[in-house]
Amino acid sequence: MGGQACVLYGAAEFSRDTDFAILAEETNLVCFKNALELLQAHCIAVPPFERHYLETGHAIHFRSQHPEAKGMRIDVMSRLRGVDDFNLLWERRTTFELQGFPIEVLSLPDLIQAKKTQRDKDWPMIRRLVESHYIQNKSNPTELQIRFWLQEARTPEILTSIVLQNPSIANELSENRPLLKIVSTGSIGSIQLKLNSEEQEIRSIDQSYWNPLKKELESLRHQK
Repeated sequence: MGGQACVLYGAAEFSRDTDFAILAEETNLVCFKNALELLQAHCIAVPPFERHYLETGHAIHFRSQHPEAKGMRIDVMSRLRGVDDFNLLWERRTTFELQGFPIEVLSLPDLIQAKKTQRDKDWPMIRRLVESHYIQNKSNPTELQIRFWLQEARTPEILTSIVLQNPSIANELSENRPLLKIVSTGSIGSIQLKLNSEEQEIRSIDQSYWNPLKKELESLRHQK
């Protein structure tokens, strides 16, 4: 669900870790623990590897000591802010194949939703993910793809082109994304300002979400 997923979708990102969204049920956590043992991976920070912390929304961090993956960090979450429950994520997943092995990845819309955080590095990646998808499909897009671009595109020029070509869909979606109302008549600069404002609003929501979780982590560190 992180940088490795972005690479698979064609928006390259250098990543020193691998992020997973997992189902926080006892039988699945036992399987995951067995996989960690094979990787010789150990929990490297708070919180500890317990179901309660996954269900609360925390990330749990591990470091692999296996010779073929030595030093690789593994971050695991089960609940993501603004993202649907795991069962829906699994139904919508995308399957890639690498060297004959299936790799299950968050769907592109779900990955983008998961990337809407307060971190600076996530927003350029959202832009690149949508740009890559647009370039690959713009010659003959489906209505579903057009709706996706209108909801998530962060490139003023691309957004303007899509709105001008699909005014009725843009008007419909503007109820949930108000900046679409000014795209057809606004300058590139004014659209970018609206995009920046939209980003800051989402960053603030994410910050508010994480504040109590960070306090809990700080308390756990003091206890440790």
